[in-house]
Amino acid sequence: MFDVIIAGGGPTGLMLAAELRLHGIEVLLLEKDRVPTKVVRSLGLHARSIEMMDQRGLLDRFLALGKQYPLGGFFAGIQKPAPERLDTAHGYVLGIPQTITDRLLAEHATELGAEIQRGCEVTGLSQDDDAVTVELADGTQLRARYLVGCDGGRSTVRRLVGIGFPGEPSRVETLLGEMEVDVSPETLMAVVTEVRKTQLRFGAMPLEDGVYRVGVPAEGVAEDRGVPPTFEEFKQQLRVHAGTDFGAHSPRWLSRFGDGTRQAERYRVGRVLLAGDAAHTHPPTGGQGLNLGIQDAFNLGWKLAADLNGWAPDGLLDTYEAERHPVAAAVLDNTRAQMELLSLEPGPASVRRLLAELMDFEDVNRYLIEKIIAIGICYDFGEGEGHGEGHELLGRRLRDIQLKRGRLYAELHAGRGLLLDQTGRLSVTGWADRVDHLVDVSEELDVPAVLLRPDGHVAWVGDDQDELLSRLPKWFGAPTG
Repeated sequence: MFDVIIAGGGPTGLMLAAELRLHGIEVLLLEKDRVPTKVVRSLGLHARSIEMMDQRGLLDRFLALGKQYPLGGFFAGIQKPAPERLDTAHGYVLGIPQTITDRLLAEHATELGAEIQRGCEVTGLSQDDDAVTVELADGTQLRARYLVGCDGGRSTVRRLVGIGFPGEPSRVETLLGEMEVDVSPETLMAVVTEVRKTQLRFGAMPLEDGVYRVGVPAEGVAEDRGVPPTFEEFKQQLRVHAGTDFGAHSPRWLSRFGDGTRQAERYRVGRVLLAGDAAHTHPPTGGQGLNLGIQDAFNLGWKLAADLNGWAPDGLLDTYEAERHPVAAAVLDNTRAQMELLSLEPGPASVRRLLAELMDFEDVNRYLIEKIIAIGICYDFGEGEGHGEGHELLGRRLRDIQLKRGRLYAELHAGRGLLLDQTGRLSVTGWADRVDHLVDVSEELDVPAVLLRPDGHVAWVGDDQDELLSRLPKWFGAPTG
């Protein structure tokens, strides 16, 4: 019997496997594809995901293989510079293909002891009070105390457990691929610039060795988007919109995506949970999909581990859905809005021009950027906390800050809770197996002490030991000893 079986070996499943292994959880990750995909669905990491890699000591690996780009132009492609003094130490976008992100996360998970099996497709499941039985395509049956479906927008786990997936089907579809062309870069970009005056879903981006990532509107909506377009279909749509196929040849891969928007009605049924695209799908506008899934895993991992390790307070695991469902709903809303703004119909075009004017106000620009890069999230902890009630830090993640003896995020690599104590008078006795106590000071933190959950969100602010003792059990269970 495993502690957790994860269905799906994309970035969400891999991040979750690693987070669970930090706490000694026995994890089996099942991926139906026998070899890693060559399709590059995502091109980078936003600030909050970059922070998470930093919190777990992974950022140097990503920086070595990625490229830093300035923030801006992410909301419906409206080009505005990033506002000054964003609340993050990572005010950039890290350009890195998803294939590399997947590889780095797989290496991290296996280094921590996660077992990854490829060519294993989940086809059935049942659960009782103690465990979930998972059936594979070859008839093999496996048991685990929990099953997490990270198996994408067409999630088998979601379907088998009977969770509804309401929303809107795709109205438009875009073809995407990587290929070589027989025209000069100057000629290609001149045509792209002209076409984008009337079609914002058309584009071409140079990669390396003469290869371009090309996107073009499809003729209609395919019955099965899991079936990639043919290269002839791709070239025909280039000719329709650009008047030329640029002599495109040697495609690396071809894919298609739509603007369908759906969200799971629930993220948990008994011992089965959902994360990533299995829980929510939306258009790729703003580049939020991969980031949203990684952030789901970061929220869920420590909570599921706490339950399995026996110290979780009542209801802790249910806070995963309570916190992450509203976040995904907000992303679905902002991608819907962005898709409307990409239309060149007179009404949406006028709204786009108005929004572009409003984004010249720094507060508006900041609000929209923080939505995309996910540093503005504030979880509602109840009891007057979060959403602007209580101390302004409660429910929010704390950015990396410089301490007298190092950096805050360097203290979070183990995935434990942390009391950052600038007074030197506080104690986490009774919770030392779950919460680290760091006595240090920072010129960037103007509160006496903060209690951070393993995901870096602030659970308490103050300097009173009795208040701290009343807060610790809410997130870290009963004291030991």
